[in-house]
Amino acid sequence: MSQATASMKARAREAAKSLGASLIGAATVGMLRTTRYFDPLKTSNFFARVTQLIGPRLREHRIGRANLAAAFPEKSPEQIEKILMGVWDNLGRVGAEFAHIDHIWDYDRDHPEKSRIELSPRSIELFDHIRDDGKPALIFASHLANWELPALAAVAHGLDAAILYRRPNIASADRIIQEMRQVNMGTLIPAGRDAPFRLGEALRNGQHVAMLVDQYLTGGVEVTFFGRKTRANPMLARLLRQVECPIHGVRIIRLPGYRFRAELTEEIPPVRDADGKIDVQGTTQAITNVVEGWVREYPEQWLWLHRRWR
Repeated sequence: MSQATASMKARAREAAKSLGASLIGAATVGMLRTTRYFDPLKTSNFFARVTQLIGPRLREHRIGRANLAAAFPEKSPEQIEKILMGVWDNLGRVGAEFAHIDHIWDYDRDHPEKSRIELSPRSIELFDHIRDDGKPALIFASHLANWELPALAAVAHGLDAAILYRRPNIASADRIIQEMRQVNMGTLIPAGRDAPFRLGEALRNGQHVAMLVDQYLTGGVEVTFFGRKTRANPMLARLLRQVECPIHGVRIIRLPGYRFRAELTEEIPPVRDADGKIDVQGTTQAITNVVEGWVREYPEQWLWLHRRWR
């Protein structure tokens, strides 16, 4: 093959890839905008049925099955498949709920019995303390239930928050998702080279920095998750070295009837080395242990579909 022919083929592949991304982006934008006009509960049920139908045919289903079999060797194949169908159910609902993200957080302190969200008295007490103590804080979450809700809760109840997020690869989808998120999600900081600097600056300015911490990170620190070695993002622990402040975890639990429970953990003490400095690996492991406990309790609500162990 001549160099000119190879170059033409490469350009053609790039053009096809760009066109495919544009089509997917346009479809995503159209779906999100259209979904906003339909009843949220009915749409959630419909999306859940669709993902349960399509999901088992995808490569991610095999990844999830392998992950679950390794994490829960005591469970039968039938139990594993049941959990996986719950994973697809939850993922479909998250997609449908994203279209209504500007009003999905529904909690009225004066009438909690009429709210879609459940909060324990202790979680409310902890939240108020974090908001009003005049200190920054580091808050972590995981891909459980609808993982967008903690950011909505922060802004809805007056917590000054800076949220680390990962941009979609498709520019048009990124624009519509940012547009929806910026309605009531605080300061959004995209993951990238300058993210640690911007997050550290947010902490120094007294903001509360929040991030998801449960995905594999090439070059991350080694931790144990469900008895297996993997790598996790050490950014939270490294930020703690810059600005020492409280650490709390927040999780969302999906309940029947389009309802959720939000829970805030007690303050999690960091691990320190012999010199009293923040131990980055040890603190990251302590956070990972909390996430593992969450996932063990509600395995069907966690995103098992990515390669957490490699």
